[in-house]
Amino acid sequence: MNVGYVYDEVYLKHETGYHPENAQRLEAIMAHLEETRCIEHLIPVKPRPATVRELTYVHQASYVSRIQEAALKGGGWLDADTVMSPDSYDAALYAAGGAIEATDAVISGRVNSAFALVRPPGHHATALAAMGFCLFNNIAIAAWHALKEYKLGKVAIIDFDVHHGNGTQEAFYSHPQVLYVSTHQYPHYPGTGTIGETGSGPAEGSKVNIPLPSGSGDDEYRQAFEQIIVPATRRFRPELILVSAGYDPHWKDRLAMMEVSTAGFAEMVRYIKSLADELCDGKIVMTLEGGYNLKALATSVKATFDVLLGNADIEDPLGQPERRWASPDITDLLRTIKERHKIA
Repeated sequence: MNVGYVYDEVYLKHETGYHPENAQRLEAIMAHLEETRCIEHLIPVKPRPATVRELTYVHQASYVSRIQEAALKGGGWLDADTVMSPDSYDAALYAAGGAIEATDAVISGRVNSAFALVRPPGHHATALAAMGFCLFNNIAIAAWHALKEYKLGKVAIIDFDVHHGNGTQEAFYSHPQVLYVSTHQYPHYPGTGTIGETGSGPAEGSKVNIPLPSGSGDDEYRQAFEQIIVPATRRFRPELILVSAGYDPHWKDRLAMMEVSTAGFAEMVRYIKSLADELCDGKIVMTLEGGYNLKALATSVKATFDVLLGNADIEDPLGQPERRWASPDITDLLRTIKERHKIA
């Protein structure tokens, strides 16, 4: 099983100070992969900067220019959550380009699957706005690259970050070639991702939102995958599965209020891998989104690689959650989603 990874020190140059989305995230991941010798089983995929043409698959050219100009002026705050440094534009180019290169490596068959360990993250960035720590929408750019450059007919994006990927959904809201499925805490930032957001025009029904209540953990995510994500993806029959991999639903992550364990993330990835093996010759491209507790993030990324590599044993040093909330009953929520999307 050939599994690729994208990483470059350019991603550390997106300097954000004491911001929760900081360079220590990638440093912790890479240190853990090296300490556990997992990295010895992975194939490096070299990133490159995305071109302006590739960025404008998703973003307006005027927005790309604004981000470049902000970096040239020394960076600063773009909104209440999103900050730049002088090197952030270059890092963001390489983040989008890293997702593209991972996609190239998988579609060409150089690797079976790949994980782009990049920053800044991307799934909140819209055509005209940076938000939610994100500058360019890496996963959406990679999806458009697959559709345009490889002429794929259908691509699925599965987003398990704790926040709804509003920018990704927006990029494909009227495009039936892309299935977008999101599990996210609701209500929570950015406030989007209701059950009723299902796509428009010919894309109606191709956007599937699973707004989970606070306190959802491994069991609730398992139900969401088994009852919604697996059947919806099977029905869509994608030629490639992309994943916005956010590890902030982890119970140790204090930017949200979910109760997922490291083992729970491994189980999600098993579902995704099984779908990819069944539907698209195992082709999976993952890009890093959130995850702000360093140990939870590092161990969960390592568990993800273990699943992609076919390793049965998953290390979960943090164990099950020290429950802050009772487990919610999501029976009615899932029933409503199934009815809306006509999932048996």
